[in-house]
Amino acid sequence: MNYATHTQQAIPSSSVNEQALAQAELNHLLESQAEAVAPTQDPLTSRDRRIIGEIIEVQPESVRTIWIEGGITVWVQFVEGGRLPFDRDWFATRVAEVKATLPETRRERNERLSDELEKACTVFGLYHGEIDWLGFSTKLYQDGRFVGFVGCNQQDWYARPRQYGVNRVAGSAKDVIASLGVRAAVAA
Repeated sequence: MNYATHTQQAIPSSSVNEQALAQAELNHLLESQAEAVAPTQDPLTSRDRRIIGEIIEVQPESVRTIWIEGGITVWVQFVEGGRLPFDRDWFATRVAEVKATLPETRRERNERLSDELEKACTVFGLYHGEIDWLGFSTKLYQDGRFVGFVGCNQQDWYARPRQYGVNRVAGSAKDVIASLGVRAAVAA
């Protein structure tokens, strides 16, 4: 009678070592990611960068950050490395001058107009629908009832009581809402 002997094949020790090394590398990577600090939010707005770029005559995108050292020196740090020092008082004066002459971007204008519309709606006890930022227009509602359309173009605020009709034009959101025949809400 023939007997067959089954033996377990040995796993080469080199593959066990490779697996252990890969696992150790993975564990190290996971630990380092867990310890990584979340990035901080950028304190400079695009308008801030435009102002700084105008003052020191560089592209706004090249400015990384600024800080004041010792209450005397304003440092401007650049994306590509390097930094420049400026006298704090001189820099503050130039910021005020540039702010006064720097035109608003379309986004900044929309944000300003949106804030104005929000305040005007509060006065009249209205709420508005989603704003079309390209044309800056929205529908106004009071107590669930459609009141009219309000928007702003390059020149003035406008309102229409219906989808199709003649625009009523005014210099402020409050005035144009009043032109729709809506009275200011009375506080209870």
